[in-house]
Amino acid sequence: MFHKIKNISALSDFRLSVQFSEGITKLYDVKPLFNRFPTFRYFKEHEDEFHSVSVDTGGYGVVWNDNLDLSCDELWEHGTSVVTPFDGLMSLADATELWGLNESTLRKAISYGKLINGIDVCKFGKQWVISTSAMEREYGKPPVHKSP
Repeated sequence: MFHKIKNISALSDFRLSVQFSEGITKLYDVKPLFNRFPTFRYFKEHEDEFHSVSVDTGGYGVVWNDNLDLSCDELWEHGTSVVTPFDGLMSLADATELWGLNESTLRKAISYGKLINGIDVCKFGKQWVISTSAMEREYGKPPVHKSP
């Protein structure tokens, strides 16, 4: 199963804060990679470049340059979950992708009161956000997706 990355932030002490599309945030320590993979030692001399990390196209990993990247699976499996006020929240677009639904299905569920505005979902500007618990209550667990 793959866990798409929505956002990445470089922190002090060579750590990454990784926000996944499922609404889960994990901290990943890059320092152990310095001994396992010599290419990562580059950051010891160029710490400023460590902070240039970005989400790879499609959200399947993070990249710094052509030689340095990490997969979403590595970050998920070896990251440590942290509690944030945004845990369990995701955009409607992410929810429809994870559950294999059409976005209109969720919009109809909101308009018919199946998903309750202010409890299950909330609109911020033009963006709808939905809780994972509401999705699981109404549509079950998301189907398992295989890595691309």
